[in-house]
Amino acid sequence: MAKYSVHQQPIETLLTWIKSGEIDIPEIQRPFVWKASKVRDLIDSLYKGYPVGYIITWRNPDVKLKNGELSAGRKVLIDGQQRVTALTAAIVGQRVLDYNYRQVNIRIAFNPLTETFDVFNKAYENSSEWINSIHPILNEEISIGKARRDYMALNSNADEDLVEKRIENLKAIKTKQVGIIELDHTLDIDTVTEIFIRINQKGVVLSNADFVMSKIAADEQHGGNTMRKLVDYFCRLLVDKDFNKHIVDNDPAFHSHNYYGAIRWMASGHDALYVPNYIDVLRVAYTYQFSRGRFSDLVALLSGRNFETRSYEDEIAEQSFQKLSVGLLDFVNQTNYQRFLMLVKSAGFISNRLISSKNSLNFSYALYLKLRAQGMSEAEVQHYVKRWLVLSLLIGRYSGSSESMIDEDIKQINEKGIATYLSQMEQTNLGAGFWDYRLVSDLETSATGNNAYNVYLAAQCYNHAPAFLAKSMRINSLIEQRGDVHHIFPKKYLTKANFPQKLYNQVANYVFTEQSTNIKIGAMAPGDYLRKVREQIGQGQLDLSTLDSEQDLLDNLAHNDIPFNLDTLDHTQYETFLMDRRQLMAQKIKTYYEAL
Repeated sequence: MAKYSVHQQPIETLLTWIKSGEIDIPEIQRPFVWKASKVRDLIDSLYKGYPVGYIITWRNPDVKLKNGELSAGRKVLIDGQQRVTALTAAIVGQRVLDYNYRQVNIRIAFNPLTETFDVFNKAYENSSEWINSIHPILNEEISIGKARRDYMALNSNADEDLVEKRIENLKAIKTKQVGIIELDHTLDIDTVTEIFIRINQKGVVLSNADFVMSKIAADEQHGGNTMRKLVDYFCRLLVDKDFNKHIVDNDPAFHSHNYYGAIRWMASGHDALYVPNYIDVLRVAYTYQFSRGRFSDLVALLSGRNFETRSYEDEIAEQSFQKLSVGLLDFVNQTNYQRFLMLVKSAGFISNRLISSKNSLNFSYALYLKLRAQGMSEAEVQHYVKRWLVLSLLIGRYSGSSESMIDEDIKQINEKGIATYLSQMEQTNLGAGFWDYRLVSDLETSATGNNAYNVYLAAQCYNHAPAFLAKSMRINSLIEQRGDVHHIFPKKYLTKANFPQKLYNQVANYVFTEQSTNIKIGAMAPGDYLRKVREQIGQGQLDLSTLDSEQDLLDNLAHNDIPFNLDTLDHTQYETFLMDRRQLMAQKIKTYYEAL
C-alpha cells in the first residue's frame, strides 16, 4: 500500500488552499531564514520554468466532534515552509518574520527589458526600467494593460508589444506547477513524526519536539498559534531583554493577551543557571501536566487521540490544548520559576557548569511543579526534588534514551508517589556498591564535565567549603567568579616526572584556590609547599596561604577531602594519592546526598 501520492498543482491553487485554511502552515514554526536574494532566485526559476522542488503535506486524522460527527482533518505542511512563505511574500505581498521576529516586506523588482529579477532597493526605485514590486501584478491588483501603460509612460522608447508579452509571462508565474507529495492520512503519528525528522535533517537537525511545535503553531481553533508564541517569546526574552520592545511594537495581539502578562517579568529578569530552549519548556510543561514523556504521544493527544478506542475526538484535542496551556503558564510563572532556581542553588548547583544534563534539570522542574500542584509542603517538595536532581545526575539517568526514561519515571511517580518511587530508585541504584566502587570509578577521569565531579563541587558549595589553603574564601565564590583550579600535585612537577596529561589532569588532583596561592605554589612538590605553609603559620606570616594555625590547615585539608599524609608524598606515590582522594570525595558526595 502506497504511503503517499504525488501530484502537480498550479501555484495559484496552492496559495488559494493556504488562504482558505485547507493547508495549515505553522505561523511561526521558525523565523523566515531565507535571504531576500533566495526569494528572488525562486521567482526567477519559476519565470524560466525551472523545477523548484516538492512540498510535502499530511492530512491530520479525522476527528470526532462532540455531536458525534466526523470532521475531516486539515492538511499540515510537513516540508517546504520556507518556499511557501517565500511565495506568499513575493506573490501575495504578505509580511514575514525576520531573525528579530519583526514583520518585514520582501519586495521583488522586475525588469521587463532584460527579464531579470532583483530585491527591491532605492536604486531600482529611481530607475524607470524596473517595476518596483511584482506582487500587485501577480496578485491582480492591477491589470496587465495598466501595468503596460504605466511602464510605457516612463519608458517611451521601449517596445510596447515586448513589454506586454513579458508582463504576461510574469503573471503566468501563478500558473506554473509545483510538486506536492501528500502523505497518506492513515499513517500514524509516530510514522509522520519520523518522516518529518528525516526530511528536515538536510540542514538543521530537528527532533520530534519540532513536530510538536509545528502542530501547536498550526492550530488556531484552540489557540495553539498563540501558545507557540508564548514558548518562543519566553525563550527569546531569556537571552535578549530588548526583544520585549519587538513584542510591544510588532505584535499588539500577543501584547494584549494574558500570555504576555505571564512572561513580561522575564524582560527584566536574569539568571544564567537555567536557560531553557523551546524543547525544554515543552518537555517540562508536558511531563508535568500529562505525566508522559514521549513527544509523539503529545502530538497524538493534540490531534485528539483516544488511546483506548484508537480514534480521534475533538473533545480530547481541546482538553489537551487546555492542559498544555496550564503547564506552560505554570512553567513561566515568575514565582515557580524563581523558587525552583533557588531550590537548585540551595542544593549547591550555583552555576550551569555544574549541571551537565539539561534533562535532569527539566525533569526536576516538572517534578517540582507536580508536587506543588498536589499540595505537598514546601519542605517536602524541596527534599524530594533535590534528591531526584542529584540522583539523576549521579547515575546518568537521562544521558541515553532520555524520552523513555522520562516517560517511565513520571508514570511510576504518578502511580506510586514520589516517596515510594524515590526509595525504590535509591535501593536499586545507590547501594553500597555504588558509593564504594562505581562512584569512585566515575571520579577516575580528567573530564571536568563529569557528573560525579560536578556533584562533588555542588556538595562543596552546599557545605560552604573553604578554598584550598584559604581561611575565608569559599569555593562557591571562586566557581561564580571562574576562579583558579589548582593541581594539588602541580602540573609542572608531574610533567618533570614524565606523567602524561591525562594522568596529571585527573579531577582528583584538582582543588579550587585563590590565584595568588596558585601562582606562589608554582611547581613545588606538595611536601615542599605544605612545609612552607607550616613555617609561615609558625612565623605568623600570611603569604602562601591565609591560614593562621595548624588546626586551620588540618581542617582545610579535611574540607577539601585531601589525605592528611599529603606532606609525606612525592610523585612515586601520586597514583595512590589519587585513589585515596577519590574515596574521600565519594564519601563527601554520599554524606551530602543523605543531608538533602
